[in-house]
Parts: sequence; C-alpha cells; structure tokens
Amino acid sequence: MRAITLLIFTSFSFFSCVQKQEKKIISDVLSSEEIKDSTNIKQLFDSALTEGKSYEWLRDLTQNIGGRLSGSTQAQKAVEWGEKLMKEVGLDSVWLQPVMVPHWVRGEKEIANYTVNGKQKNVAICALGFSIATPSEGITAEVIEVKSLDEARVLGVKMQGKIVFFNRAFDNTEIHTFKAYGGCVDQRVQGAAVCGEFGAKGVIVRSMTNSIDDFPHTGTMIYGDLPEKKYIPAAAISSQAAEILSADLKQNPTLQFYFKQSCKNLPDAPSFNVVGEIKGSKTPENIFVVGGHLDSWDLGEGAHDDGTGIVQSLEVAYLFKKNNIKPKNTLRVVFFMNEENGTRGAKKYAELAKLNKENHIGGLESDSGGHTPRGFSIDANAANTDLLISWKKLLAPYGLHDIEKGGSGADISPLKSDNVTLVGYRPDSQRYFDYHHTSRDTFDKVNKRELELGSASMAGIIYLMDKYLYNNTPVKP
Repeated sequence: MRAITLLIFTSFSFFSCVQKQEKKIISDVLSSEEIKDSTNIKQLFDSALTEGKSYEWLRDLTQNIGGRLSGSTQAQKAVEWGEKLMKEVGLDSVWLQPVMVPHWVRGEKEIANYTVNGKQKNVAICALGFSIATPSEGITAEVIEVKSLDEARVLGVKMQGKIVFFNRAFDNTEIHTFKAYGGCVDQRVQGAAVCGEFGAKGVIVRSMTNSIDDFPHTGTMIYGDLPEKKYIPAAAISSQAAEILSADLKQNPTLQFYFKQSCKNLPDAPSFNVVGEIKGSKTPENIFVVGGHLDSWDLGEGAHDDGTGIVQSLEVAYLFKKNNIKPKNTLRVVFFMNEENGTRGAKKYAELAKLNKENHIGGLESDSGGHTPRGFSIDANAANTDLLISWKKLLAPYGLHDIEKGGSGADISPLKSDNVTLVGYRPDSQRYFDYHHTSRDTFDKVNKRELELGSASMAGIIYLMDKYLYNNTPVKP
C-alpha cells in the first residue's frame, strides 16, 4: 500500500511539475496581450462546457420541428423558432429577410426491386431533390452500370430505354472525407442530365457515403439545359444495395429493375433568412457574419446537417454576452434558408448587403456537422490568411490544429472579396457521411460535449478576428 501511495504521490508531483513547466513555456512564447487572449478564450470554452445552450436548442429544433426542406411547413416553423430564439438570447436587433425558395416535395415513399433466380430483392431507395416522378405505375427496364459521367457519355444511344446505374464509390483512402464526397457527387448531380440526353429511362445512383449500409442518401440533382421532354426520374440507392446490384448484374446482365417515386416540383414559395446582431462597440459599420443553414433535407431531422451549425452560430453570440465580451465590430448571426437545394438565402443576403452598401469584413460558417473540432479553413488574402494561421498557438490547446488555407462555406461564399476574410469551421469528418442527407441524421447522433466544443471553437476564432483583423476596406458595390 505504501508503494502504491508513493507512486501516486510521485506521479502527482511529476504532473504538477509538467503543468508548471507548460505554463512557463506558454508565458515565454506568448506576449502579454496573447496571454490575455488565451485567458478569454479559455473562459469561452469554460462557459460553453458548463453553461452552454446549444444542445437543448438543437433538441428543440430537431424533436419539435424535424426535417425542414425549403418551402415546407416545417421550414416556416423553423423560421419562427429562430426569430424567437434570437430575441430570447438578447441580440440587439432581430429581423427576417424575405427570399423566394424552390419547393420540391417527395410524395409517397419510394419503392424499388428486381428479381433474380425467382427471388425478389427489395432495394432501399429515395428520390433525388428536383427529380421528376416516375409514371404512376413506376418504370421497369434493364440496367447499365457505369462508374462515371464520361463512361455514360461514351455509351451514348446505347442508354436508350435503359436505367443507368452510377456506381462510383467513395475513395476511402482520402483522410478528409469531403474530398471523397467531392470525387463522387458529380454523378448524383449531373447523371440525369447526361443520360436523359440519350433517351435513358431513368437514373439510379450509389449513395454518397464511406459506409456500406442500407440507408439511401438524398441530395440535389439538376437537369441543366436538357429540354423538359427529356427529363428522366433520378434516385439514390443505398451503398449496400449498390454492392448487391452490381454483383447480381455480373451474373444476370439483363435483369429488370423497377422503381417508383411520386415527387414533384411546385412553384417557388416565400421564406426567410433569420438575422440577428450584436452592434459593434467601436466600428459598428464593419460586420462579421457567423451562420449555418436553417433548411435541411426531409428524410431525417436535420441534426448534423445543419442544425448543429445553426445552434453553434447563435451560441457564439450567447457566449460573447455571457462573458461580457463587447465586439468592436458588429457580430451578425444568420440562419440561411435554402442551402440544400438552391442557396437562394445566401444569394439574397449577399445581394442585399451589396444594395445596402454594408461593409462585411469577415464570415464564419458551420456546415460540416457537430463532431469533434479539428480546426478552420481560410479563404482570404495572403496577409489575413497568415494572420489567422498565426493563432494556432492560442487555439491548439483545444484540439484546433488544422488551421489552413481552403474553402469557407456555401452560404458565406457569395460575400467573397479580397477584403473579406471567410472561414469554414472544420470538425472531424469521419462519421459525417454516415448521416449526411439520410433518415439517420437525428438528434441522438449528436454528442453534447462535441457540439459545445464546436461552439466555443467558433467563438474563440471570432473573438480573435474581431480584435485583430484590421483589413476594413469597404467592398465597392
């Protein structure tokens, strides 16, 4: 027992010495002003982890409203929810910004199957956003499997009367899973436009995910310049169904695939961005935006995509107020509408900012899920990019090591200019595409602590941007 006690005491003494040494190193490395910043950032994290509101806000949004596809009743309820919540947080002003949005509806649950060796196999399937419906009886046809748009184009008229099956999987050697997504998503977006030109009967696409599971992933598709008479129905099948279908086609190349969907495009509908702000204490004419998108796909509850981004963005303002941090520039929180199938909210926001001659100097977007924070990607001029990267020493203690040049986000990118510093919040992405655009994107998949760490991470970098980002040259309209 004495030996164990001695070991514990020795270990405690060792770690105490290490902590003292770490503090000495920090004091040697950081200036007095940076030590003050480090203290303030620590307080933001402490507040988020002990008095944060984001998790309960997310519970309310997902459990009481659910999926929020643009133009839907749920999207309108989310607008009302967002406006009320911003007022409760005590922002200096809150308003709704009108925008017309696309209104696509899914209709009845989709059906798909095919028969091999006398046995019917049901297929997990969902219509892609903006797709037309099949005829009421569905469609049946032979299947041609391809791995790329170029491979489909080479087939040309051989696609006529067939269902084209795009089966390019994620490259799982990509550590950053958004790169794997980017390497595959063109087949989902453009597949129907390419195949409709040559008289294909329909398109089915392997779901956009790293995993092999039985959950189909929806998402946007387009017909591009295709004449309406050549529009064909497009759907996604689960990755597991894609694996099985591909194997069955090798043994039964003439098998008949059947699917039925009743989706439709309705006239554009009125909606809103929800906007609130804390007025700047020194230069209120300069604006930092922090936001995410309020809409979501309809299959799940829109938790990771992008309920987490919404509540984290508002929690940045909440944490500032909680810690009596008065931004010198105006801090504006925006819940953008219609990111998923049109980015109309983002375009309207940028249009009005230009019309009103508003001077945006920076923006931060959270639209990569609510998992463990990893860092930020920066879309800015060279000087401001270097400035933000220099803050690694202040942010690395919180796991924010990946601070590098890159993209920002779909909703703030219309504000891009040499004089505007745009930042994307980057959490760990390894689980994101398990849930993205599926029925699995639900509140229970979000970890409370990870979510709160993300809010604090965003608050930390906004605190630094507000204090040190001096490139305030107005953007000329």
